[in-house]
Amino acid sequence: MNSVKALFFDVFGTLIDWRNGVARESEKILAPKGYKLDWLAFADAWRGEYQPGMEEVRAGRIPFSRLDVLHRHNLDRILPRFDIKADEETLADLNLAWHRIDAWPDVPPAFARLKKKFWLAPVSNGNISLMVDLARKNNLPWDAILGAEVAGDYKPKPRVYLASCEAFSLKPAQCMMVAAHSYDLKAASELGLRTGHVARPNEAGPGKGEKSPKVPVDVAGNSLEEIADKLGA
Repeated sequence: MNSVKALFFDVFGTLIDWRNGVARESEKILAPKGYKLDWLAFADAWRGEYQPGMEEVRAGRIPFSRLDVLHRHNLDRILPRFDIKADEETLADLNLAWHRIDAWPDVPPAFARLKKKFWLAPVSNGNISLMVDLARKNNLPWDAILGAEVAGDYKPKPRVYLASCEAFSLKPAQCMMVAAHSYDLKAASELGLRTGHVARPNEAGPGKGEKSPKVPVDVAGNSLEEIADKLGA
């Protein structure tokens, strides 16, 4: 573990509370226009299109598109389910809900500690401007912004992880992927990266997240602060 120089982070679910954040922002935008929805169900439906949308890119059926673009396509798919008919300005603002989400409470203090010992970067499916907005909102002190837009593909494709290691001129074994999703960690581990699992058992609703890793990992914790403890930060 002493060889680890950089920590790579999944963002949605691992660092930020997407479900409550998207629900809150959607209500803030749509409620004044007369819409009364189950806002958490709306957030879940939107997120439910996330993996299918990226799979279109991963499978080569469509060219690479930034996540902001995919989020907008996914939004258009779910609007009829909730009988939403809004103008373009409203929908553009709504699509930026993903840029305004709060981090889990343990994240900022843990980052302040981890920053002193490691290089930090998101290796997220989120695009660069999205990562910048989330960092500025939540005081996430990235050393660089890596991930899907840099690699031109989406996790868990190998190129996303390897391009991130290359960007820092590091070997995979010198990098640790930190995530709340075992599939993400499995893909990183198979490429030689070290792995850290953060439990987010309520990420997608009560009891619908991972309370423990489903694959072997190097470190695991119930919070990012516990991960920082185990990494000696």
